[in-house]
Amino acid sequence: MAYETSENPVLEEVGQAAPSRHGLRWNKVPEVTVCFWAIKVLCTTVSETAADLLNEKAGLGLTGVSLLMSALLTVVLVVQFRTKGYRLGVYWPAVARTSVVGTLVSVNLTDNMGVALETTTTVFAIALVIVFALWYRIERTLSIHHIDTTRREAFYWLAVLFTFALGTSAGDLVAEEINLGYWVSAVLFAAAIAAIAVAWFSLDLNAVWSFWIAYILTRPLGASVGDYLSQPTGDGGLGLGTVVTSVLFLAVILGLVVYLSVTRKDIAAPEQAGAPVA
Repeated sequence: MAYETSENPVLEEVGQAAPSRHGLRWNKVPEVTVCFWAIKVLCTTVSETAADLLNEKAGLGLTGVSLLMSALLTVVLVVQFRTKGYRLGVYWPAVARTSVVGTLVSVNLTDNMGVALETTTTVFAIALVIVFALWYRIERTLSIHHIDTTRREAFYWLAVLFTFALGTSAGDLVAEEINLGYWVSAVLFAAAIAAIAVAWFSLDLNAVWSFWIAYILTRPLGASVGDYLSQPTGDGGLGLGTVVTSVLFLAVILGLVVYLSVTRKDIAAPEQAGAPVA
């Protein structure tokens, strides 16, 4: 028996999907759990330190790193789009590569082209709003629980890319304008994420917007943590270096991945929405 996934848009409210006409619907995004957010932040941190490592230690330069990471992102996204459902070993490498490329887009604009952080932050915010507007206009949903068609998945990854670019620019802007230091910045962004969680739990803040706001904020949070651990003590860091920091967080990510592969807590059950088709 095989189950067919609908490629037609369905009318639904934000965060709620109408039933599919084609049996089981396989979502290609994991369940949003504590492990989801932990791996998301860790991927961001590793991506930050790995990009610095390639740029500074491997001698590739900003342009070389950008080209390499863009090529790797293309490869993993092709694999991701070709999968029939969520695959832990495919999804998270795609997130990590998207994190690096989104960061590099922002860095190239500011460092190579001299565009002000105020400008890049505004442009990426507008771009993300446009993506969300088009996504909702066409699909009538922004829910990550129903990334079950190619078109929805394309919108999803485009939104993810712009969240990383926006998070990078906004985070750097806050760091430069306020100059709080790495660990204070990390606490600030963590507190903002906690406030979003409280608003969702206690004040009925829309779940979809809660998710995407928190998703944006995890980028500067992860970067602040990575910089605090890796940067020299004279610059306000702990001086662990990019290699040690990257290895440390990769080990934690690996442990979480093994845990999820065993418990399968990240896999959402497909929705039964009709009879299966042969």
